[in-house]
Amino acid sequence: MIERRGTPRSDTSRGSRPEARTVGALLDELALRHPSRLALKAGQLSLDFASLRSEVRALAQDLLADGLAPGEKLAILMGNRAEWLFLAFAAQLLGAVPVGINTWSSPRELEYVLAHSEASLLFVARRFLKADYVEMLEGLRPWRERFPALRGIVVIDGEAGEGMTPFARFAGSGRGVNEAALDARARAVGPEDPAILLYTSGSTSLPKGVLLAHKGLIENMWEIGSHLHLLPDDRVWVAVSLFWGLGSVNALFAAYTHAAAVVLQEFYEAGAALRLIARERCTALYGTPNMLAGLMDHPERSRYDLSAVNKCATIGSPEQMRRAIAEVAPMTCQIYGLTEGYGNSAVTDAGDPPELRATTVGFPLASQKIRIVDPESGRELPAGEAGEIRIKGQTMIGYHRDPARTAEAFDGEGWLKTGDLGLFDADGRLRFRGRIKEIVKSGGINISPAEVEEVLQAHPEVSQAYVIGLPDPVRDEVLAAVIVPRSGSAPSEAALAAHCRKALAAYKIPRHWRLVSESELPLTVTGKLQKNRLSELFR
Repeated sequence: MIERRGTPRSDTSRGSRPEARTVGALLDELALRHPSRLALKAGQLSLDFASLRSEVRALAQDLLADGLAPGEKLAILMGNRAEWLFLAFAAQLLGAVPVGINTWSSPRELEYVLAHSEASLLFVARRFLKADYVEMLEGLRPWRERFPALRGIVVIDGEAGEGMTPFARFAGSGRGVNEAALDARARAVGPEDPAILLYTSGSTSLPKGVLLAHKGLIENMWEIGSHLHLLPDDRVWVAVSLFWGLGSVNALFAAYTHAAAVVLQEFYEAGAALRLIARERCTALYGTPNMLAGLMDHPERSRYDLSAVNKCATIGSPEQMRRAIAEVAPMTCQIYGLTEGYGNSAVTDAGDPPELRATTVGFPLASQKIRIVDPESGRELPAGEAGEIRIKGQTMIGYHRDPARTAEAFDGEGWLKTGDLGLFDADGRLRFRGRIKEIVKSGGINISPAEVEEVLQAHPEVSQAYVIGLPDPVRDEVLAAVIVPRSGSAPSEAALAAHCRKALAAYKIPRHWRLVSESELPLTVTGKLQKNRLSELFR
């Protein structure tokens, strides 16, 4: 069998592995071992681990008094506020399940998630950026008909609408709850119980609700933090939205399983991020490529002292990774995974040579096994041959209320079918090659756009490169490349094609080229490239 499995980190200088296997137990353990160590900075709020535990337990008492039962869903709709953490941890302490709702949700999307998740309670900010959530909820009446499971809406700030509860009235309602009752509920929560429900769009028309368990949040994230070389003295900047697994699963628990502090930014804005990172002397960053690019390219970056930053977890092309290593954090690590596999299943090690951290996604985590197979036959493939990445180990409990899709997500041997293309190199490191559905079939030959993009991004005049397939009457599809040149550059099509010929077979050289500015790229509201719309640039 050619599957690969990582090995546990054993370097005790990176802290001791938590004994806890549930979120509530982890908070107890952190408060016992590190009561006065900084745990959270959020706006003007600063809490040590003992205080964080107290805040969570007080809110858990309120939820218990309100009747929140084990397994019930508690939906959260707000930016990256301290209340997001308090609510999620309090629900998890009681064996209930927090539901992260996308802050960019339209009324239709909000209606779907509230109904599908069967949320019992919704905690919501009155406003966030341009959204007025109270007004949005008013437009979704009658609630009893649309959301039969929803028995309460709590507005954490601002004026609550009719039939909603102000947070000030809700908070403190559980003062009479016996501490012993709270502890009994916490002890009843098991490692395999659902801990969080996250909605991911994936490739389907409606979001899928991914259920993850307590044990995986701790074991998988401990391994991630170990690969990042996180230490208890680290301060981890978290501006990536908490409704994403990258924030509420990977960043939070990579930090807390290593007793590191979380520095929370309510929403990402590059200038505010620079000020926050510098002021709080953040040492580690968790972010997406566009977030790091915003920091690096900000016109006032030189005004801020970012010298404390030395660690970073992100994803990106080899060129993006090389730049992050050189300009953001020397110990920047590449991560790979999907929500169904607890966010990250393979991570480069901060001690790896920079080029390996730029061009591979490292070895599988100790809690994960990965193999490469032919997606049609399921046959395992040898090192160096690209196929579908499949994962076993820490994988989702399943899709909420969708047993058919859950069954489809796994093969007959219990391996999660990621839909991603990758290969193992000779050393056993995983190399990501894009989504299988992005594969271009030209003249009967399968071509990975990611391979061509990697070559193009090595050109000195290329900042970003994206390769897609365009319909062709003869070859079925031909490659087309969208190029964002470096500032002041304008590489010719001939020069780019000549560059490709040095590293690629002739059939992998793009036939169509389009040079654009970064502002012309089709992006989602979260700054993610809409690759399926790149073909519009060639019309």
